[in-house]
Amino acid sequence: MRATNGPVTRQRRKAIKRRVEGAWGTKHTSYKIARQTLIRSAKYALRDRRAKKRDFRSLWISRINAALRPMGYNYSTFINALAKKKILINRLIVSELAINNPAEFNSLVEFAFAK
Repeated sequence: MRATNGPVTRQRRKAIKRRVEGAWGTKHTSYKIARQTLIRSAKYALRDRRAKKRDFRSLWISRINAALRPMGYNYSTFINALAKKKILINRLIVSELAINNPAEFNSLVEFAFAK
């Protein structure tokens, strides 16, 4: 008797179609196009996971700079001052301090620029 892989193939194809269920038109019904859609979406997801890191870093830098401007400093001189004092603190924490704890942020800025 001839062995067919019909059920296994059908399960594999259904699994791919389920992963693109929200797609419009043929993209979620046709196996061939669904597979192409899945590959493309994976590519976009990878790209955007990388871009998200850049976007958030840019946001933190903008927040820090905005908090420093009223004090008469800018971002680059502040980061340089921190580096000279050998203070290792990431930008997320500094931006959170600037938003949620302005007093502590001010003391950090004063410490960084102290002679």
